[in-house]
Amino acid sequence: MSDPKSGYLREIYVGGLSGVKPQTTDLKQLELHAKAKLKPEAYAYVAGSASTEATAQNNLDAFKKWHIVPSMLRDVSLAEFDTATRLFGRKYATPLVIAPIGVQAQLHPEEADCATACAAAELEIPFTLSSATSRPLEQVYEQAGFRTNPVEEDDGGVDAWFQLYWPQDDELTESLLARAKKAGYRVLVVTLDTWSLGWRPRDLDTTYNPFLTGEGVANVFSDPVFVRKYCDGKDPRRADVTPDEITSASVAAISQLSPGISRSWADLAQLRRLWGSAPIVLKGIQTLADAARAVEAGMDGVWVSNHGGRQVDGAVGSLTQLPAIADYIRSLPLKEGEEKKTVIFDSGIRSGADIMKALSLGADGVAIGRPWCWGLAANGQDGVRDVLKTLLADLELNAGLAGFQSTAQLSRHNLVRADSRM
Repeated sequence: MSDPKSGYLREIYVGGLSGVKPQTTDLKQLELHAKAKLKPEAYAYVAGSASTEATAQNNLDAFKKWHIVPSMLRDVSLAEFDTATRLFGRKYATPLVIAPIGVQAQLHPEEADCATACAAAELEIPFTLSSATSRPLEQVYEQAGFRTNPVEEDDGGVDAWFQLYWPQDDELTESLLARAKKAGYRVLVVTLDTWSLGWRPRDLDTTYNPFLTGEGVANVFSDPVFVRKYCDGKDPRRADVTPDEITSASVAAISQLSPGISRSWADLAQLRRLWGSAPIVLKGIQTLADAARAVEAGMDGVWVSNHGGRQVDGAVGSLTQLPAIADYIRSLPLKEGEEKKTVIFDSGIRSGADIMKALSLGADGVAIGRPWCWGLAANGQDGVRDVLKTLLADLELNAGLAGFQSTAQLSRHNLVRADSRM
């Protein structure tokens, strides 16, 4: 994608001359548009967080604690602005990543995960498929046209990553990972903080759990090991399946993806054996100690995230934890030819300025979650694409106007804490 991302601004204004109105670029308004289209319980499922939702608010507030310091007359050209980054040994056109979010059929029944994947592929943004998908992993990969075997290390960002909710059954884990590898998914994203569902009052008060009705379990329902061991060999997706069979299969699937038992650090050796030498990143890292253990376990990166506040209530904002973790990762000595460990960040990104702050504090890539969900709900694939274009244009313009020619120039020196005295 060679054109300036900020060109989206001109595209919108020129389109307006012909009466073409864009999807709103105000992401708060977009959420309201999505809310008006969705069933109340579906909106609450995506918008909600754990218990008092204090962690979700802390995520947003953490960005307010840092201010960008603009510099002028820096000979900046938007036409030459560079947003490229390296993630897991490959160069990508932008630092954006699609965060894994499940049950996308509740947001857009017709297109679901495929719409999000196609929008990501169009903009050369790596797409992370949730284990809790509404479409089988093979279908999503094929429909989006991801490259199965890129021949060059820097073959761009038209690829997909697979997020794992780690099943309790090792045979099922092996089957899911084998399928993901065969399909072409490049990076394994292991979510650590969802071995049990958090306490979520919005869902509890409406008794809404989509998984119990067979939603968000397409990967598991389509898995031959799961069908053989937990469905008496009968495909739960078949036309003549009974409601009781769906319920039974759904309960079995939930018991695997969210078993109520945490894995241990020693178990990571199993994933390395199954995934081979391809990149593995641990998602849910919030402490320096856990980042160090991830490195000791041979992982290729850490994903600094608290699941958007959906799991642990009253927790620290994720951005607050990023600087120390990123500093540690960057301090690691590298052997000749060795690639630096990758740092991904999510939780609370809502604007180009937020992306700038996360990059300045040490993230190599920034994952986007809820904002594109609202685009998917409002306008399907086009809605997801326009949210991503909005964030990229906002990022490029904000960084350029603040005096930067590339996102690589962003560092801690470009920020001041809101409570600092000048």
